[in-house]
Amino acid sequence: MEIVTNLPLYAVVIPIIGALLLIFFAEKADRIRNPLALLTSLITAAVVISIIKLVVEGNLVTYTLLRILPGLEFSFKVDPLGALFGGAASMLWVFSVLYSIGYMAHEHNRKRYYIFYLISLGVTMGIAFAANLFTLYLFYEMLTLATYPLVIHEGNEEAQKAGVRYIIYSFAGAGLVLFSLLITYGLVENLTFTQGGIMGEVVKTMPLVLRIVFITYILGFGVKAGIMPLHSWLPAAMAAPTPVSALLHAVAVVKSGVFGILRVMYSIYGSTALLELNLGIVVAVLISFTIILASIIAMRQDVLKRRLAYSTIGQLGYITLGAALLTPLGLSGGLLHIINHALLKITLFFCAGAIITVTGKKKISELNGLGKRMPLTMLAFTVGSVGMIGILPVNGFISKWYLMGASLETGMPIFVIILITSALLNAAYFLPIVTAAFFRKGEFKPVRGLEAPLTMLLPIVVLAVTCLVVGMKLELTVPFVQSVVKYVF
Repeated sequence: MEIVTNLPLYAVVIPIIGALLLIFFAEKADRIRNPLALLTSLITAAVVISIIKLVVEGNLVTYTLLRILPGLEFSFKVDPLGALFGGAASMLWVFSVLYSIGYMAHEHNRKRYYIFYLISLGVTMGIAFAANLFTLYLFYEMLTLATYPLVIHEGNEEAQKAGVRYIIYSFAGAGLVLFSLLITYGLVENLTFTQGGIMGEVVKTMPLVLRIVFITYILGFGVKAGIMPLHSWLPAAMAAPTPVSALLHAVAVVKSGVFGILRVMYSIYGSTALLELNLGIVVAVLISFTIILASIIAMRQDVLKRRLAYSTIGQLGYITLGAALLTPLGLSGGLLHIINHALLKITLFFCAGAIITVTGKKKISELNGLGKRMPLTMLAFTVGSVGMIGILPVNGFISKWYLMGASLETGMPIFVIILITSALLNAAYFLPIVTAAFFRKGEFKPVRGLEAPLTMLLPIVVLAVTCLVVGMKLELTVPFVQSVVKYVF
């Protein structure tokens, strides 16, 4: 059943209105700005939850703003796939804003920071709830513009260089997406996200064109998704404040690239067309190189945030690999990892930010004995690390289990080897951090009271516990993911 409502528009507009209200408050008006930013994110999450409730009941939530040409509209349609992405992003944004209150307390340009942080939330909701490729593309471009001031927030040379690289890579990728979008519209005069895709009629008549267009789609969205060798903007963007790093890696930017790939694969082409064109295996092989190579490079990084950045590149590959297997089980694993990776990676980045705030240490080699000074933070980091490796009872295990099952189901055990190798590499670059913090002697001493500001420590602890709960209570995520897969297939 299709329900026409302006709820998707509210999810986009409310954060932007909140951002505009912040303009009227002074730079030092933290007592007003911080609660307003948090309240805006909470209201947005509440709106998204109400949308998800309608979708779970079997409805499609739609709203059209503008009809330009036949098959070309600026409109919203929330299906199960969009609800999953929008729900994960909006809920984690609440934690991120709360964390920012503590992290940014003594930073400069806080007003500008919160304005663009909220605008980015609204734009991300636009990506999640877009009814077609045209609408998604517009918000995709807006996300680059909204997050650029966040990337360069520090204002130093490193941040400026990172910002330039981010803009160049993002616009180059968006250009490829625009090229593919125009060709797609020329072929089928339609860009609407549809169950089974919209390319079925031209698969047999123009297979070569469809293959070329698909590759340009993957390259275009692959920039934000961190697919190698299009990834170098991502580690460079670690010059940004840690809440922005979490935004880039766990919640919005890289996930918008992956979401774009999923939309192209399942809502534009469709699994049947991809099987006929033999494109799934091409993506799977390409992503396998990214998974392994990113993990190897991560092992060589001494700066904690850069190690987490390369970890993100590899972990995102799991999502795309699951989608590329073109089976319900594979897509289930990929979609579960959207949720699980978001929870795990935002926890890890929040831990890294707390370490920087409290100790000023940014390098892994400087963290010996840190567990004595920041036990809760390092316990949360341990939970995130174990989840990234894929060990029970943390939530990272189940998505990798599904992916391995799908690899065997499709008769491609090579991908099981890839996943196991990746897990071992994950252990090689995460566990030494944990063991050094708890079992090596260092300069850190126990302290009385809170080990970090409460607005930072609370999200860290709650998210770490959530990773454990979601890992042990599969009914919290698996049924919804299975409903998404059922809709797609």
